[in-house]
Amino acid sequence: MNLEVMEAYLPLFGNALWLTLWIGWLGILLSFVIGFLTAIIRYYRIPVLRRIAGAYIELFRNTPLLVQLFFLYFGLPKLGIRLGAEFCGILGIGLLGGAYMAETFRSGLETVEKQQIESALSLGMTSGQVLRLVVLPQAISVSVPGFTANVVFLLKETSVFSAISLMDLMFTAKDLIGLYYKTTECLVLLVIFYLIILIPVSFLGNRLERRVRHAGFGN
Repeated sequence: MNLEVMEAYLPLFGNALWLTLWIGWLGILLSFVIGFLTAIIRYYRIPVLRRIAGAYIELFRNTPLLVQLFFLYFGLPKLGIRLGAEFCGILGIGLLGGAYMAETFRSGLETVEKQQIESALSLGMTSGQVLRLVVLPQAISVSVPGFTANVVFLLKETSVFSAISLMDLMFTAKDLIGLYYKTTECLVLLVIFYLIILIPVSFLGNRLERRVRHAGFGN
């Protein structure tokens, strides 16, 4: 293993790291929004929308991200809809993650006892206040481990961005291997940079989970 080669490749991997983080985190933020709205629709059993939400979850949880990205990047132009590679990456992560986040949100919402909701309504609180002040704080605290697992999963899924020509970490590693045949050095750098992304997320998620548990939320 040539350390000088690895040092020379660091700037390229650094640029790929920022692109991966930029697209990945924007997609994850989008997944939280989609997941929250989908979970609320299913939790309150809103007619028609509940069935659409259920179909969306089943579709995106049971198809690979790679297939979804191919459809967004290569399939939609056949229908006259052209999206940039970065936008496809963000949308792909958002839609895939939204399906997982929705189930995590919903499982948290269902842990809140009905008696608490009925008591809050009997005290004169509106449905919106009950959701905001009673249901969501408990549901979110219970769902923290699931959120952390989903975020780690989605960040790892960014490794398929190279399939739509995004210069992410995986694309950079494969490109350099193809050009210079420095397989070991590139793969070691690839592992190191993914660890740089994922270890802090796992650490912060575990700390947040312990703090929530210590505070006694959701009990």
